[in-house]
Amino acid sequence: MLWQNLCENPQLQDLPFKIELNKLGKIEMSPAKNIHGICQMKIGFLLNNLLPQGEIAAECAVQTSDNVKVAEVAWISPERYQQVKHEASYSIAPEICIEILSAHNTQKEMSIKKKLYFERGAQEFWLCDENGNLSFYNARRKLKKSQLVPDFPNHIEL
Repeated sequence: MLWQNLCENPQLQDLPFKIELNKLGKIEMSPAKNIHGICQMKIGFLLNNLLPQGEIAAECAVQTSDNVKVAEVAWISPERYQQVKHEASYSIAPEICIEILSAHNTQKEMSIKKKLYFERGAQEFWLCDENGNLSFYNARRKLKKSQLVPDFPNHIEL
């Protein structure tokens, strides 16, 4: 199955959970609690205020070497956005890809997604836990704070 097919399938519209594709093109679904969406919006709002010249995306589909993965929140520069804005799943990752941990996520899964986003050109990967604590990474190491958005807090109130 291709991502474009999922996006255009009327039976799969308005599902209340996250969908990704694995290497075999099979659908993987991850239901999320409402606090997950609240966290997404707070991160997106802060990003938009601190880095207004780019685009903020929620549920941002990225074509990776392990098929399509979906970052909960992403920031993409105007230049990069112009290259990918009409793609169903971005062939180039946004500069910042953010995942929000849920009870069913594992550190191994997040480590794999981090690697996949960096392979597609992400400059930073952020991880937010269920308590609003953020961790920031570049392709080489964990960072004390974001290098792209140094004023972004290490904790958001949920």
